Amino acid sequence: MSKIRLKQGTALVLEQFPDDFEEYLYDGDTTSHGVADDLKITAWFVSLPSTPQLSPQEEQEKLLEEGINIVKNQSFQMKRCLDKGKLMDGLKHASTMLGELRTSLLSPKSYYELYMFISDELRHLELYLVDEFQKGRKVADLYELVQYAGNIVPRLYLLITVGVVYIKSNELSRKDILKDLVEMCRGVQHPLRGLFLRNYLLTCTKNVLPDCEEEMAKGNDYEGGTVMDSIDFILLNFSEMNKLWVRMQHQGHTRDRTKREQERRELRILVGTNLVRLSQLECIDIEKYKKVVLPGVLEQVVSCRDPIAQEYLMECIIQVFPDDFHLQTLNSFLRACAELHESVNVKNIIIALVDRLAQFAQNEEGSGIPPEIQLFDIFSQQVAQVIQNRPDMPPDDIVSLQVALINLALKCYPDKTEYVDKVLETTEEIFNRLNLDHLEHGSAVSKELIRLMKIPVDSYNNILRVLQLNHFGPLFEYFDYQSRKTMSSYIILNALENETSIPSQDEVDSILSIVSVLVTDQSDQPEDGDDPEDFAEEQGIMGRFVHLLQAEDPNQQYMILNTARKHFGAGGDKRIKFTLPPIVFEAYKLAMRYRDSQDEDENWEKKCQKIFQFCHQTIGALIKAEMAEVPLRLFLQGALTAGQIEFENHETVAYEFMSQAFSLYEDEISDSKAQLAAITLIIGTLEQMSCFGDENHEPLRTQCALAASKLLKKPDQCRGVSTCSHLFWSGKSTAQEGELRDGKRASDCLKKGVKVANQCMDSSVQVQLFVELLNHYIYYYERGNDQVTIQVLNQLITKIKDTLPSLEANEETEQINKHFQNTLEHLQVQRDSTDREGPSYDGLTI
Repeated sequence: MSKIRLKQGTALVLEQFPDDFEEYLYDGDTTSHGVADDLKITAWFVSLPSTPQLSPQEEQEKLLEEGINIVKNQSFQMKRCLDKGKLMDGLKHASTMLGELRTSLLSPKSYYELYMFISDELRHLELYLVDEFQKGRKVADLYELVQYAGNIVPRLYLLITVGVVYIKSNELSRKDILKDLVEMCRGVQHPLRGLFLRNYLLTCTKNVLPDCEEEMAKGNDYEGGTVMDSIDFILLNFSEMNKLWVRMQHQGHTRDRTKREQERRELRILVGTNLVRLSQLECIDIEKYKKVVLPGVLEQVVSCRDPIAQEYLMECIIQVFPDDFHLQTLNSFLRACAELHESVNVKNIIIALVDRLAQFAQNEEGSGIPPEIQLFDIFSQQVAQVIQNRPDMPPDDIVSLQVALINLALKCYPDKTEYVDKVLETTEEIFNRLNLDHLEHGSAVSKELIRLMKIPVDSYNNILRVLQLNHFGPLFEYFDYQSRKTMSSYIILNALENETSIPSQDEVDSILSIVSVLVTDQSDQPEDGDDPEDFAEEQGIMGRFVHLLQAEDPNQQYMILNTARKHFGAGGDKRIKFTLPPIVFEAYKLAMRYRDSQDEDENWEKKCQKIFQFCHQTIGALIKAEMAEVPLRLFLQGALTAGQIEFENHETVAYEFMSQAFSLYEDEISDSKAQLAAITLIIGTLEQMSCFGDENHEPLRTQCALAASKLLKKPDQCRGVSTCSHLFWSGKSTAQEGELRDGKRASDCLKKGVKVANQCMDSSVQVQLFVELLNHYIYYYERGNDQVTIQVLNQLITKIKDTLPSLEANEETEQINKHFQNTLEHLQVQRDSTDREGPSYDGLTI
């Protein structure tokens, strides 16, 4: 069909043709199209009035199917002719088959499928020609003959196919043939058709490219060419393919720009294959790469000024060429990065190169980077140049580049802390220059900065090494409140996971200053406060962290605890209940260390006295924060510790701590359950202590008994006074010197308990108390308390048996009955035992 004939159609019909219809009709020559194209155009005109509109996908499938059917038919005819030795007829059918590649109606994806199908069929032609060449046919005549094919696309595909056979015949220098082929391909300037044509050229010549340092001659046959000829061939083909690829963006309407960009990305591998071929040439050494290959590639990449092409090809260079090549050409490559189009994401390119070289250094166990190559310095300088050349670069991309640098420093130079600190210093300078302050949590730049600062924490897994970075702490000032919390928690958790001990006062001060957001209130914290659960979890972490503050020298440990106390003490009432108790316990442990080292330190007793003063003040701070139960426990623990150490005035200190616990009990604890739990705890602590003389022990025991008898609820009174009985009778199995065995007073406490139990109005509670009292009596009877007799036991058993049947049947009654039956079983075993030691159970009525 001619252009004139087409113009005889109506304007309405023309409007229904694709935008590139005129492009479809012409391909740089004035010859007619393939049979299939004529059929398609004719069918289009004929079917316009009646054929329903197809979706784009359905239309592509239909067009592709039609093209493939024609290719199959022509391929069959070609093979049949070749089998009969009719080469010219076979070439005619091959040309007709190749004419299908002249279409502009197919999308790149569909065109690729058609191209692959035709390429497979052309293999049969190539194999036939190789066989003919081996039988003596002159390839040179055939090489000239195919150039008379009517259309340029089939002509060049046939020329390449024959040209490869020509090269294999060694009748002419291969470099001349290669040069001729790559130049002839300029005849197709349609981007899509040209890309696939040159890809076919690259694929066919893969195994015939010269790959030697010097030309080789073999008789009258020329090997022809060196690796330099192959480099020139590929670079020229690469340049032309890239130009075609870039030109694709200017095809069609601007409204389809996004679609065209996607199609271009789908075709990028065609262009990148040139770089892969270059990397496969074995004779390309570092010098050739540095002087010829890389400059040629970079010149094309930079000059094309196309963001999609530049970004892909730069990443392609990184991936296909060896690591040692990159090491020797870093400056050239990174300078080219600075010259790329402003829309190119240079960050990704540089990060890819850094990751590649860092991995190379690690795989080589640190020996892969030659000492004369100052890798970090080169990257640092070139990254700075890239940032300077791009004033509009987003801050998060700038920080991402610093992330790449810090990764490089840590992986390639793990022992050089100064490199990591240099990156942090540069980041701080950039933030100052850009006036970035209080980065919003969750923003891109905040996320990147958090990622940057986590890298040394994860890499060192030692918070002490992180403290050596002078510019690590100052970067916290650029975060907002939430981001500071996130980063601080990450640091503390890392220390906890790795059990990193903090052995000096200065280091404790530095760390707690850095993570101050977890230690004290902040000026920018939200008015509505933190989520209670999150807050409790964060402060729980800080409480655990206190136990990592450990120095080998006890005196240094005391200084550490003072420093921690100063920081945590300023945390406010909500925080100190989590952080001060661990400090008190660490102080008690320190006092025990002084006791253990008394032979080496003559002043250990004074130091113990000072520690308990420190603990007394710290617990006092907790009391001011309107707490009672935790300070009470800390005072009791302090009394136990003082009693065990036995330093000068230890009895006085222990008595003071016990009296403080009583004061808290009386003044601060009002809930009945809490009161019972507290007095039980006080009684249990006092029972364990043996440091008190009668002068101090008696008032404490009396006070316990008095407090127990004043409990609000009768059941609590009963249980309280029963427990007090153990203050008058030592829990040891045999009496030792200084241990109390006052049977009467113990019995009096139990009698008081029985009296209180009788006053209870609830029968089930009353029986439960009697069962508990029975167990107390059995305990003392078996330990030889002469105030407890079989008669007393029988009375209690009888009372329980009389009352138990009257109780309402429920789960609680079942539990009481089970408790009572277990007690009776114990008594029966003891009574029936023949070899038991201890008092006799004769006369016991069960």
